[in-house]
Amino acid sequence: MKKAVMYGAGNIGRGFIGQLFYMSGYETTFIDINMDIINWLNTDGWYPIYITRGDRYEEYLVKNVRGINGRDISAVAEAIAQADIAATAVGVNVLRFIAEPFAEGIKLRCARGVAEPLNIIICENMIGADEYFKGLIKAYLDDAEKKYFDKYIGLVEPSIGRMVPATPKELLERHPLAVCAEEYCELPVDKRGFKGEIPEIAGMVPFEPFDFYIRRKLFLHNMSHAMTAYLGALKGYTYIWEATLDPEIQLLVLRALMEAARALHAEHGVPLDEIYLHAENLLYRFENKLLGDTIERVGRDTKRKLSENDRLAGAASLCYKHGIMPSHICLGIAAGYMFAPEGDEPSREVAAFVKNNGLDAAMAQYSSIVDAGSDIALAVKHAYSLLQNHKDSFAQIIAELQKI
Repeated sequence: MKKAVMYGAGNIGRGFIGQLFYMSGYETTFIDINMDIINWLNTDGWYPIYITRGDRYEEYLVKNVRGINGRDISAVAEAIAQADIAATAVGVNVLRFIAEPFAEGIKLRCARGVAEPLNIIICENMIGADEYFKGLIKAYLDDAEKKYFDKYIGLVEPSIGRMVPATPKELLERHPLAVCAEEYCELPVDKRGFKGEIPEIAGMVPFEPFDFYIRRKLFLHNMSHAMTAYLGALKGYTYIWEATLDPEIQLLVLRALMEAARALHAEHGVPLDEIYLHAENLLYRFENKLLGDTIERVGRDTKRKLSENDRLAGAASLCYKHGIMPSHICLGIAAGYMFAPEGDEPSREVAAFVKNNGLDAAMAQYSSIVDAGSDIALAVKHAYSLLQNHKDSFAQIIAELQKI
């Protein structure tokens, strides 16, 4: 049986990539420092994923799995040396800690003369994670091993679009490794990152140039998710599905998606209808009650999410580049500057800065919108004023933005 290594046995590792490896006929070794998870994997050899389907769950069992303690570097290296494919889902800040174990596994492959490529899918929320991780690993290799790395080790960036929220308590009571996930199961990956023949992985979509998928995830999925949260917070909703089912919010977010879709079409030449279909499907997925995604979780950390190249300001900039006025995306930016739930310190910092220094200064500080008289700045300020005056009903906001 083919062998896969999944470094990180969290929600994405178990709830997405582990499922795809199993569906593709691999025996998967999970590497993690959580020994409760490792012991359960080794005891049962399987775990359940609960796929959300409307108002019910459908149980799917992932089998042929085992676990290794991430602190046992020799065991980790041996698993990597024997692997046919690998993936990481540990968090960007943890990559530097797993570089040495990966390097040790690559050293074993080199010493043994393994002439089969090892492709590593890096499921981390970072653009350029492939080059970053490559530098970390190579720091532990000598010149001969670096040549081996360049010839046989592929580092592949994916675009993770599947939503895998926290697992409800009642499902964890059935099995401690239970994961809850939505039905959507597509994994776009950067075709250029592979070495040798691209492996057949269920749901995996190799694509080149991959910038389109990176931007599609950021400027459609992430942008509309955050905007739904920020508008939903103003109306007092708790869950994303509640906000998505609000017809006023849904219309405003859909129009923002259409702005971003047109910009992506202009930038990458991908058929507009294909992008529209993906945008509409996102709203359908956001309605999934069983995902239990909260407004607070999705919206948190506006200090990052309002930044220049992130989901909102980045989408607005791409629109403007192609002559598209992003009035509705700017509404999302304005709503983001109003978002300040208890316990979300980065967002509260941003909201306090607006209160103490004004919106123009805040846009310059957090979104790099430095020209207060620019079209984008004026649109955000107009939207901010509309939101302040029409928090309970967005009908007037919809009418005003339609005029623009």
